[in-house]
Amino acid sequence: MRTKSLKKNKINVVTLGCSKNVYDSEVLMGQLKASGKDVTHEAPAHEEGNIIVINTCGFIDNAKEESVNMILNYVDKKEQGLVDKVFVTGCLSERYKPDLVKEIPNVDQYFGTTELPLLLKALGADYKHELLGERLTTTPKNYAYLKIAEGCDRPCSFCAIPLMRGKHVSQPIEKLVKEAEGLARNGVKELILIAQDLTYYGLDLYKKRNLAELLENLVKVEGIEWIRLHYAFPTGFPMDVLELMKREPKICNYIDIPLQHISDNVLKSMRRGTTYEKTTRLLKEFRETVPGMAIRTTLIVGYPGETEEDFQILKNWVEEMRFERLGCFTYSHEENTHAYLLEDDVPAEVKQQRANEIMEIQSQISWELNQEKIGQVYRCIIDRKEGNHFVARTEFDSPDVDNEVLIDASLTYLKTGEFTDIKITDATEFDLYGVPANMATE
Repeated sequence: MRTKSLKKNKINVVTLGCSKNVYDSEVLMGQLKASGKDVTHEAPAHEEGNIIVINTCGFIDNAKEESVNMILNYVDKKEQGLVDKVFVTGCLSERYKPDLVKEIPNVDQYFGTTELPLLLKALGADYKHELLGERLTTTPKNYAYLKIAEGCDRPCSFCAIPLMRGKHVSQPIEKLVKEAEGLARNGVKELILIAQDLTYYGLDLYKKRNLAELLENLVKVEGIEWIRLHYAFPTGFPMDVLELMKREPKICNYIDIPLQHISDNVLKSMRRGTTYEKTTRLLKEFRETVPGMAIRTTLIVGYPGETEEDFQILKNWVEEMRFERLGCFTYSHEENTHAYLLEDDVPAEVKQQRANEIMEIQSQISWELNQEKIGQVYRCIIDRKEGNHFVARTEFDSPDVDNEVLIDASLTYLKTGEFTDIKITDATEFDLYGVPANMATE
């Protein structure tokens, strides 16, 4: 029989999945701290506490597997008496709660994505409505995610997010500005705007696409120097945002716009509401309106019915568009999605081969674009020191997914969280190397 651990109650929050989950964990931790709870985020084993909250991801097979393994790991620790309680929340829990309760009954309780008050109650804390946007950030102090909406109204055939996150709900501008002001007071200089779909922002609240008005309010927040846009849907993109990006220095010349595919056959089956021609024209407008902007996209290969011809169209288009940043995923057959009705007919090894081919093309493009940066000076934010380097980013790079600028720490001292002009001296496919501009020799 297992014995109860002798640890004083300490709650360790473990986050899996995307930046939206990071944000949700930060809100949870802010609420717990306000109730006087001892809370930590992904603490090492010897300090992790006796109560575990796992914020899961349920998006695709790999993410689900990682979440299940993490749950099993902590259930095992509970059996050994190393932790006392295990709670599970997030997307996997929302989507598969009945199955999880049956398969892994040793979890104390499962909660969905909208059950924060109930989770807090189980942890002995009260949900405090007055904590508007206050949270314990887990990112480096200089940047933070700002979630401007929850859920999604798009009908994409392959995507399970509406099942887990519900319909699109925009947050009011005043609330987001207040949250941004609080983050700025805590030293945050870069806001990364996230949502399932930035493009849709405001349609429910203001009866119009209102991202530009939100941005006009956020740029006035003192202390915020960069605002970055993540996860914009291509259909119905509000073009006034580009005009604002062009004239407003605080808005990074950067956008993350997941395009998924370009073959008309695949786009139609994916229910993306766009075509090869429309998407290509949109990207051309982006680059004409904001010269030099960095466009990040993600693609899916191996979607049901994707032929060799569809894949060749995609390959040729990636070569032609020369995206500054690109990620590629293999299709995951998700139950209860529209595409689940289709036969998952592209073999796993073909999916992987196609993903590898796309990333090889992108690797070459990225190398060529990075070579052009050698000798240029960029304003960079210093994120952290790692080993013998300070790690920085330009306005064209988002944390965790894009290029980093590495600066030899033996040559100079740089303060993390500060902006510094860096001259690029060398470059690989996915990293830049530089020195402070004031130290650079011709």
